Amino acid sequence: MGEIDLDRGGRVLRVRDAGEPDGAVVMYVHGTTVSRLDLLSGEQLAAERGVRLISFDRPGYGGSSPAPFGLASIAADAHAIADALGLGRFATLGSSGGGPGALATAAVPGGRVTRAGIASGWAPFQLLPGALDELDDDDRAALSLLPGDPAAAASAFAAWLEPLVEVVRVSGGAGFVSFFEGMGLLSSRDSEVLRDPRIAPAFDQTVREGLRQGTGGAGWDYVSSIGDWDIDLSAVRCPVLLWYGSDDRMVPLKHGSWLAEHLPRAQLVVRDGEGHAGIFEHLGEMLDALTEPDTS
Repeated sequence: MGEIDLDRGGRVLRVRDAGEPDGAVVMYVHGTTVSRLDLLSGEQLAAERGVRLISFDRPGYGGSSPAPFGLASIAADAHAIADALGLGRFATLGSSGGGPGALATAAVPGGRVTRAGIASGWAPFQLLPGALDELDDDDRAALSLLPGDPAAAASAFAAWLEPLVEVVRVSGGAGFVSFFEGMGLLSSRDSEVLRDPRIAPAFDQTVREGLRQGTGGAGWDYVSSIGDWDIDLSAVRCPVLLWYGSDDRMVPLKHGSWLAEHLPRAQLVVRDGEGHAGIFEHLGEMLDALTEPDTS
């Protein structure tokens, strides 16, 4: 238990292993601009529920080496971690921009992933009606560079987040919250949750860690999810549990509704009046649902 650096062919993948060592395993895929420390405030809760919580930084985030990535490579990293830790079957849980990575991990053949959980996660922008129309001019310009020049597209997508790096360096999680409040992307419930003294110290750590190498990882998240997905969603055979807030201004509810309609074993839970930060309020029930015994 603790943290390890996994060698992935000359690049480092930083992995965190927490919770109950002998418990059912949940592999967590963090959100965009944050890190493997996302669920720091919930690790004791995971241990109490008998859950072993594995998380890792995607390339360019936290302690992981910068590198281009897509959804298929995120899935390959997740399964390589499971191999290195000697894990058998496990569930996945992805939040926000990590949602597609959790689905990608479940799409790998072999039945190793028992359930996939998505908390306020993106659906495929290229397939969700109206999603591309809601992009701003800068994101449309970045998208126009795909598929020909993904590295340039990643840089362009990352550019609008660059001011956030300095904000977080100076003000940490409080600055992060203020930054997105100023853009109108946090609901009042989100602001309340992220400033809760039980959550705020851990949130401060995850945002500082997530952006300490800059916004390069976030740029590749956008390439992976706003561009064409390089996975086959029809390969996801396990149950998929979807949790969304009705007042989510970062990832609107229609993303969850699309996934519920297009994944055959999906179940959508909508929390009225809640926003994007529901994972911090409801982590316990999410872990319970992802690790309950299969009675089928």
